[in-house]
Amino acid sequence: MSISKILIANRGEIAVRIIRTCRVMGIETVLAVSEADKESMGARLADQTMLIGPPVVTASYLNIPNIIKAAKASGADAVHPGYGFMAEKPEFAKACLDNGLIFIGPKEEHIHLMGNKLVARKLAKDCGVPVLSGSEKVDTYEEVLKIIEDIGFPVILKAAAGGGGRGMKIIAEKDADKLPGAFQEAKAEAAAAFGDGTLYVEKYITRARHIEVQILGDRFGHAVHLGERDCSTQRRHQKLIEEAGAPLISDQLRSGLHESAVRLVKNISYENAGTVEFVFDQDAGKYYFLEMNTRIQVEHPVTEMITGIDLIREQINIADGGKLPYAQEDIHFSGHSVECRINAEKPEEGFRPTPGVITRWEAPGGPGVRLDTHCYPGYQTPIFYDSMIAKLIVHGRDRDHAIRLMLGALDEFAVEGISTTAPYLSKVLMSDAFREGRVHTRLLETI
Repeated sequence: MSISKILIANRGEIAVRIIRTCRVMGIETVLAVSEADKESMGARLADQTMLIGPPVVTASYLNIPNIIKAAKASGADAVHPGYGFMAEKPEFAKACLDNGLIFIGPKEEHIHLMGNKLVARKLAKDCGVPVLSGSEKVDTYEEVLKIIEDIGFPVILKAAAGGGGRGMKIIAEKDADKLPGAFQEAKAEAAAAFGDGTLYVEKYITRARHIEVQILGDRFGHAVHLGERDCSTQRRHQKLIEEAGAPLISDQLRSGLHESAVRLVKNISYENAGTVEFVFDQDAGKYYFLEMNTRIQVEHPVTEMITGIDLIREQINIADGGKLPYAQEDIHFSGHSVECRINAEKPEEGFRPTPGVITRWEAPGGPGVRLDTHCYPGYQTPIFYDSMIAKLIVHGRDRDHAIRLMLGALDEFAVEGISTTAPYLSKVLMSDAFREGRVHTRLLETI
């Protein structure tokens, strides 16, 4: 292996996660930190830290020159972007390569291609992967009206350059008169969030599930899937609970999702880890391509739990020029896994963030329980970043067993000094709809 030292251009639990795999692989780690993260768990665990700027992300974690300078000064061979921040910025992948650094992720061209939802949609359609009825770029709300005449209500306006709920507007027939305002709001949100106000229209599925397929591809043309994850339990397009595999779908549908994902990534000769996301119309029993994320996902641990495969290790191996060490038939799935994202928020106050000092931190344990976190007693959760403080993951022999494990782990998890979403997540898990597998993207609106 040529990679001997990796700079991690990220923070929080994903930085700790990458450090731990690197330790096992015998790779030195350098953590790029802002002023706010100098005392983080990641900074304590890394072999070396490099200060890249003040707390504000535009001056640190989104500052390409500072990150590249830190990587070169530290003697790193490679850079791992984690998720978020620089993970899906093609200009960052290019800057790494231009400076003699291995980017632990896909090629710049693949990030660019799949980062534009309109381009990704066309690529999927061209290789026979189902896509929702919709449009190309729309410049005016009058164009949207013409499209609605063809595909009918409801529709969703989407930002071509991004996701995560920003630049998205759902338009039902009863809200048709609000279309002009919604169009302008979505365009402005997309421009502010992604620097690109381009919008397109898709048919909106009212009873939808969000199912994604984890894939790996190497530079030798090999690609495999590692099963699917159901990420339907969301609040405002942000995932809260994820599970592997997806409940209550047929083997035929499951195979179709897997085959479609692999076909798409093989068609573009994709390298490294990625996730092909689908929307599943429960009423029609059909799935459609949604988007592709060209990075490691927050919810990757549930896939690791049911396959026994370390996805970070595979990312590093592929980036270093290695071949996938297995064919599709070598990958086996065992049991069921559930992940809860635990945030420092007050659900009873509209999920208001609650940064502060953690005065008590007692992590759950036992067989099948895993906690990915960067927190510890005395840690000051910063006000500058995402409110997620931990990912609690369980692995059971089946879905019911996994849910019972998760409920026990959430009950055992003791945090004081800040409020967390753990009690709210327990409430969701105990709901009849979730227990029975009747999950969908608007489930939390009914609980």
